[in-house]
Amino acid sequence: MAAFPPLNRRARRLGGAALLLVGGAIVVRAGLAARDHRDAPAPPPSVATGYEADDHFPGAAQLLLDAPVRRGETGTAPLPALPANVDADVGDASIQPARPFVLRGSQLDRARALQCLTTAIYYEAGNEPDAGQRAVAQVVLNRVRHPAFPATVCGVVFQGSDRPVCQFSFACDGAMARVPAPSVWLRSRRVAARALSGDVFAPVGLATHYHTYAVTPSWNRALVMTGVFGAHFFHRWKGWWGTPAAFTDRYIGMEPTPGPLRPLPPPPTLEAVPVPIVPLVPPSFVAPPTPLPTATPVAEPKDTLPPQSQVLDKWKDSGKPLR
Repeated sequence: MAAFPPLNRRARRLGGAALLLVGGAIVVRAGLAARDHRDAPAPPPSVATGYEADDHFPGAAQLLLDAPVRRGETGTAPLPALPANVDADVGDASIQPARPFVLRGSQLDRARALQCLTTAIYYEAGNEPDAGQRAVAQVVLNRVRHPAFPATVCGVVFQGSDRPVCQFSFACDGAMARVPAPSVWLRSRRVAARALSGDVFAPVGLATHYHTYAVTPSWNRALVMTGVFGAHFFHRWKGWWGTPAAFTDRYIGMEPTPGPLRPLPPPPTLEAVPVPIVPLVPPSFVAPPTPLPTATPVAEPKDTLPPQSQVLDKWKDSGKPLR
């Protein structure tokens, strides 16, 4: 029995050495894995790309191309001719942010631009989150720089409001008759001021159109969707007109008066002027003279007559000149 304890101690020593070897191997393997993980290159960031609108709106093919603008959507504008030596087929589908907007012009231009952009944000996305409001503001400023639209903020917001079909439905459907809620207006004004000071909402890219969930306009088949923010789908043009090179217009001020445009009334025509009808009288007819009304004397009441003279008879001739 006395020989077993040394063997047990030797076994314990061998077991401890084996545990040390196993633990060291685990530590070395963990270190190598950590080094491999540290040295491995990070995956490239995903690039946001637009996607064709007709892939998501199959019913749009059934709509008329000249359908009027409905509430909750922007309108379309005819594209100008492509510049020379420009390839219309541009395969780049990435969503590229717009350049910061620089507001130049007089103090009046700044005030009018802020008023018009606030109005667009309020009536188009007043109850939406910040992303929805900023996306609407970015669309307006993208249009200011695009040759297909006016080069002023107020010109873009109220374009076509003097015709039955306008670019933004609120400008000609009577929505502006509602008195703005002060808190919502101030929030929209803050978003507009930031956008006019150079704030860019990059996720919407170079979108120039949008519409709500409730409508499916026919023009979305000619566009590429860039994203969904708030209650709207946002789109840009396909091809070269949707690339940064197409946004060449510069803001130069000269903002028009904020508010919907009012066409001048047409000049009156001869058919529109009413002509009084005078009955014809035969020349032999002579109308009898109309007698003049006679005045009827009115008797004064007795109590209004002057009183009789109270001068004595012997004083009646006083005051006459002597002969």
